[in-house]
Order: sequence, then structure tokens, then C-alpha cells
Amino acid sequence: MTREEKSAMSAGRRRNRRRYYAYEIGSTFVYGLLLFLVCLAVIFFVAQKTVVEGGSMLPTLADGDNLIVDKLSYRFTEPRRYDIIVFHYPEEEDSYYIKRVIGLPGETVLIEDGQIYIDGVLLEENYGNAPIENPGRAISLITLGEDEYFVLGDNRKVSADSRDPAVGNVSRDQIVGKAFVCIYPFDRIGLLRHQ
Repeated sequence: MTREEKSAMSAGRRRNRRRYYAYEIGSTFVYGLLLFLVCLAVIFFVAQKTVVEGGSMLPTLADGDNLIVDKLSYRFTEPRRYDIIVFHYPEEEDSYYIKRVIGLPGETVLIEDGQIYIDGVLLEENYGNAPIENPGRAISLITLGEDEYFVLGDNRKVSADSRDPAVGNVSRDQIVGKAFVCIYPFDRIGLLRHQ
């Protein structure tokens, strides 16, 4: 083999090696971009991580609990009584609250003598950890609209919820999703109890 042939063969190998590396870099970039887009789709449309602040949902949820919120289910079904939901707080643009659904669209809610009445019937529940001392705006009968929900924190003594006029009834379009699993701290990992 002549020197020119060896040189041509060596140049061909270098070109092939450059093409190989360019292909590998390009395919890695495309896979990375696809992974990034899938992650964005999950964050915006399927699930979201959120952190509980405060004690309004004790004993079910504690300050610092890290949760995954299911943002997909409510695209196909409506929130149900006792679901733990995350919703936009109407007074602050980037603020979210987490509470339990108590009253459903079209129902009436009244809090009397520390007890909750839905459509005039005593609500049987075991989530509130104490009788309600402050019925707030539910001291008078509240009729929920077609897309409104009445929500309460499980720790009724300290929770700012639908009893408070600043929160009020939660409309369907305020709801981000359903909190369904605690992922941190490790000793509290597990599915959340909704019923």
C-alpha cells in the first residue's frame, strides 16, 4: 500500500470518527431534549410536587410534608367529598392552599354547635380533630354554586378555609389537583387517606 493510499485511508477513518461523534452528540442532545419535554409535560399536566406549610391539616399532613399532587384525575372526574385538594388562594397569585373537600356543588353547608350539616344532615366524619369553635361565615346557611366547593382544614382551630371570607367557596377552576401521596419525610411516606 502506498503512502498516498495510507494517508487517504487514515483521512477516511478520521471522517468516519468525526461523523460517529457528531451522531452520538446529536442523538444525546435529541434524547435529552425529549426527556426535558416529557418532564415539562408531567409537571404541567400530570403531577406536581408541593410542600405543606403550617399545621392546618394536622394530623393528616404536617408542616414540611412533601406531597405529589395528581393534576390529571380532575380532568376526567369531579372532586369528591373528603378529597384533599390543592387550590389557588384567591388573594395571592402564587399562593396555594391544601384543604379537604366537605361540601359539593349545589349543596348547603351550615356549622352549628361545632357540627357540620350538609343539606340539613349531620356530616359523619373523622377528620376534624376537634369540634369547630368558630363557624365563620358558615354560621349562616351557605348554598354552593354549580362549580363551588366548601373546604376545611383537618385542624379546624387554626385553619384558614372556606369559613374565612378571604378564602370562601373554592371554584372548580381554582383547583390544581388532588394530593395523593406523601414522599418526604421518609417516616411519613404513603398514600393519603381521603375517605
